[in-house]
Amino acid sequence: MRVAVAVFPGSNADWDAFHALKHVMGADARYVFHKQTSLEDAEAVVIPGGFSYGDYLRCGAIARFSPLSKAIQEFAERGGPVLGICNGFQILTEMQLLPGSLTRNKHMRFECRDIFVRTEASGAFTNRVEKGTVLRLPIAHAEGRYQCDARTLETLQKKERIAFRYCLADGREHDERTTINGSAHEIAGIYNSRRNVLGLMPHPERASEDILGNADGKKLFESLKAHLEGKSSKKGARA
Repeated sequence: MRVAVAVFPGSNADWDAFHALKHVMGADARYVFHKQTSLEDAEAVVIPGGFSYGDYLRCGAIARFSPLSKAIQEFAERGGPVLGICNGFQILTEMQLLPGSLTRNKHMRFECRDIFVRTEASGAFTNRVEKGTVLRLPIAHAEGRYQCDARTLETLQKKERIAFRYCLADGREHDERTTINGSAHEIAGIYNSRRNVLGLMPHPERASEDILGNADGKKLFESLKAHLEGKSSKKGARA
């Protein structure tokens, strides 16, 4: 499993993602930097959290125009799996690989704590997680409030592209009083139409080892591995 971890000026969760992939999952993980124009032979891409280019203008807005972003867009359009975490999710919306946008948390506070999300859909990063499964994952964001127009929201719901929703420990959704950040329909993560691109605000890479007291996030990387192995077996069958 060859995974490229994108690094932009201001990325700060790149090591976390690299560690989870290389040392926990045993993947051939390598960094790719913002000025690079190729992902080389990568089979998947992870865009980590942080404050790319200082988050000036809008979160992810400047990263959108880096040479590396063009390579990531082309990779995703060919069906390559791309995971955007936190700032990575914001970058994916700026690239228009995912619809909608991430805005200031409703209560205008930075949130840094463990929360719960309910798995809503299967795809490249959730095929090993049964629908309805509740995961405990950490968040660290000030601009994680997902918003989109009514038509986009209808499409996301109808096509089952909402990957995760914020919830309580028992799986029930938050209400106005307990909402994490005010996201539309408590959306924590979404897929693109082909389900090879996932953006989510929580950090699975920071909850991928038992030594940390929580390995729920590892399920996403296990799903990626299964997805890539499944693609390889299909190629072998055709050969």
